[in-house]
This record gives sequence, structure tokens and C-alpha cells, in this order.
Amino acid sequence: MPRKTITMDQPIDELSILDEDGQVDAELAPEIPPETLYRLYRTMLLGRRFDERLLNLQRQGRIGTFPPITGQEAAHLGAVAPIRPDDWLVPSFRETAAELWRGRSLESVIIANNGWNEGGLMPADSKDFPIAIPVASQIPHAVGLAWAAKYRRTDEVVMVFFGDGATSEGDFHEGMNFAGVFQVPVVFVCQNNHWAISIPLSQQTRAKTLAQKATAYGMPGIRVDGNDILAVYAAADAAVQRARAGDGPTLIECVTYRVQMHTTADDPKRYRNDEEVARWQRRDPLPRFEKYLLGKGILTEEKISGLQADIAAEIQSAVDRAEEQMKTMGDPLEMFDHNYAELSPTLKRQKAMLASELSAEDREADHV
Repeated sequence: MPRKTITMDQPIDELSILDEDGQVDAELAPEIPPETLYRLYRTMLLGRRFDERLLNLQRQGRIGTFPPITGQEAAHLGAVAPIRPDDWLVPSFRETAAELWRGRSLESVIIANNGWNEGGLMPADSKDFPIAIPVASQIPHAVGLAWAAKYRRTDEVVMVFFGDGATSEGDFHEGMNFAGVFQVPVVFVCQNNHWAISIPLSQQTRAKTLAQKATAYGMPGIRVDGNDILAVYAAADAAVQRARAGDGPTLIECVTYRVQMHTTADDPKRYRNDEEVARWQRRDPLPRFEKYLLGKGILTEEKISGLQADIAAEIQSAVDRAEEQMKTMGDPLEMFDHNYAELSPTLKRQKAMLASELSAEDREADHV
């Protein structure tokens, strides 16, 4: 076979619309109704203040380890806003703002971060998967959902989130390949926050971008400023429309930064410097979006002050409700449920033994 050159026809675009000073490229700005812009800002502010409160609760010993989202809210909300309520959301573990946009309660987040299974239960009519802790494990699930939507000839779209570290996992490549081969309606949203715990992006790939990995699987890839909510929205809206029209998957790389620790069990000062963090804090998506909305007249200083007060009260109310619910929560016998259609004889005996022991403890407590 003679040597010849195969020409690739999929260049990678990089998109930024809203700069750090709140100035916008009007020609690229997506059409977003004012009420949606306001809701996006409120959810972004809620996500930020809730994240700060969760960190305080963890330091007080009132919740367990959790992964902060501060600095990544635009990548969550710009991506999730274009999908419909009847589309599917498949998060990893750092998409709290996207989950709040979709209607997840603050209480359920608090309860889940205290280790209660009830905090992660999906309502019967939900199209939102619970968070996935094992890195990239949710990607094949999302692709399976998208395959089912195509097989059933619905117009549902699936959006799956993951971090840059997930692109080093086999599940990512298997999911991308399947999606490309079968042209399923899935939007891959990579939050490139530059760090897979303590491993920098430079040690995960030699590629100039993560978006270009889409080329190998026969789908479009785009790189966006992940701290620019308008750029993320524009890219996601185009990808969702493409998927819904039957034109297959898209990979969106949102370039953002994990300002806080990987989880509250992590000390980022051991592997990165303060100067790097400070550079990214100057690109914070929240004040950037706030300046933009102030300029459009959608926000005023008075509205912002009112929102701050409303959100503080909303969070406090959720904390109170969650802590009250957790006082009576948790039946150890539930560990036997949902594993098998029918318990084996051994598990039946174990369940009966535990039930007997718990009953004896309750009777003893009543006599004290």
C-alpha cells in the first residue's frame, strides 16, 4: 500500500463571548430571554452561597466530605439550561448548580453529604441521575440512555458531565466511540478544571485540547471559556439542537478552574501555588455575569441585595429542614433492599437476625 495523507476535516473551534469585564461580543451572544438570564444568575448565586455554607457545615462536623463547586458554576448552568425537563441529566459529582437548576432540593444535597441514602434517591418521574463518584462511570450509562432514546424514536437528549480526569479513563473512550458509531443524541460536557485531584492536565494528555478527542470518534468538538456562561450556553444549545435533530453527539470542553479543594479531604496547597489560583479568581464567572446583567438592566444593586437576603434565608431554611429530617432517618434493614429481585436464603436469615437485634435494642431502650 503506498503512503498517502488522510486529510481531517474537523477543525476545533474555541469560543468566548463574555469577557472578564462583562463586555460581550454582540455578534456571538445567544438569544436568551431576560427571565432566563435572571434565573441563571439567581441559580449561580444560590450555587455559590450554598457551596460556601456547605464548606462551613463540613468544617463544623455537620456534614461529611463533599466536593466544592466554586468557580465552575457557569460551566454547569450554561450547559444545562438549553435541555428540556424531559431530557436526561447525568452528572458526575461536582455539578450541584446544574442539579439545582433541574429542581434538586438543597435538603437532599445536605442529606446525601451526610451519608444518607435518602439524599440520593431519584423521584419516580425524574430524568436526573444521581451523582456518580467513580470517575467516568456515568458516561456509558448516559450513552445507553441516548441509545434507548434513539431506539424508541423519542426526541430526548442526554447531557452527561465529567471532569478532565475522566478523559483518561476507558469508560470515556468506550462511551465516545459507541456514541459516534451509533450517532446517539448525547452531549458530552467536559469540565476541564485543570486538576484531576493532584494530577495536572499536562500529565494526562499531550493533546493541545480535550475537545479534539472528538475527532477520533467522528463527532464535533468545541472548546469554550467555561467561566463565560454565554459561550457555554451557545455551544450547548447548538449541541442539543444537533442531537435532537438526529445528527448525533457533540463534545464540549469547558475550560474552567477548581478554585477550592478537590474535596474537603484534600489540601491543594500541596500541589499548586497561590498565584495560579489568584489568576483564575480574577476570571470568576459570577461577577463577570453580574456586570453583564447590570449593564443590560436585568439586575440592579437593589435586586442583588434582595437576592442575597432571599438566598441566605432559603439556605438556612433548607439546613434546618434537613437536620430535622435526619433525626428520624435511616433504617438499617434497607441495606438488604434493591440488590436482588428475591433475597437468597442466607440474606433472608441475616435480615431476620438484624431485625431481631434491632427490636431487642429498642425494647431495652424503652426500659431505660
